[in-house]
Amino acid sequence: MRQGLAAPKGKWQGNPQGGVVAPDAIILPDPAARFRATADRLATLAVDHPMQGWLRLMEGLSRAQLAAVEALDGVVPVQAADVDLAVKGGMPPLAADGHRRQAAWRDALASLLDHAGGEAVPEQARAVQDGLRRLDADALEALADRFLRGGVDQDEVGATLYVAAALQVYFTRLASSLPVESLRILPQRGLCPCCGSSAVAGVVTASGKTPGTRYLHCSLCSTAWNHMRATCTGCGETKTVAVREIEGGNGSVKAETCDACHGYAKMFYQAKDMAVEPFADDLASLGLDLMVGEAGWSRLSPNPFVLA
Repeated sequence: MRQGLAAPKGKWQGNPQGGVVAPDAIILPDPAARFRATADRLATLAVDHPMQGWLRLMEGLSRAQLAAVEALDGVVPVQAADVDLAVKGGMPPLAADGHRRQAAWRDALASLLDHAGGEAVPEQARAVQDGLRRLDADALEALADRFLRGGVDQDEVGATLYVAAALQVYFTRLASSLPVESLRILPQRGLCPCCGSSAVAGVVTASGKTPGTRYLHCSLCSTAWNHMRATCTGCGETKTVAVREIEGGNGSVKAETCDACHGYAKMFYQAKDMAVEPFADDLASLGLDLMVGEAGWSRLSPNPFVLA
């Protein structure tokens, strides 16, 4: 199944009169729907928010990503034989740290920079954009490698914001073209089955054919995959997992903490707010990150947009 499309009718497992419908294991992204939903949700969340200016900037970046998706027509899908080979080896077919990137991702970056400007963009951000435009292909590829491998220098975090946004567009576009029936959940269940990246957050559904199912959403290619609830997405522990939230909240956003690995992940609950969107709501709930971080837990998967 793909994001943005109606859920197909599931097959009953066991007795049709008393069985349960199996949730989709993997949901591939619809690129345009993904970035449009993030931008629209950020516009809503920014109203009267303490970080309104920053959320508006992120909304503009998401709309620039949407424009880049629509302009990106040179991406060559992964061959089915290569997908099968990777899956048989228990590897993601778009492994972020090993995938041979196509030059099209730089086209996405160029489009994104053209659409992410304007008077509302701070002067410092415009300077970063101008600096990226002056980099040659080799320098851009090297910066992308450092981001994907977690080795970004402090003076590169501004440029990394736009590189990460362009790579999201590129990998989301590639993931959308994969044959979902050939994909499998990885042995490391907390990692994306398409690209091997960690999840930006999880969403517990309240609609569809299997309400109450938890899906993790990839921070890079936007793929969603099913993950058992009350299980640490980092180490797989179950006995020391707890959920925490800011006092007075509506229950739609919580941090799932694990005392075994001292990590935590963000979780959003549609039963409390059907409008939650993992990429946008994660950015709007950084207060929860601060609270949980001060209490001693480390985030399992940093949001690439928060680096800057």
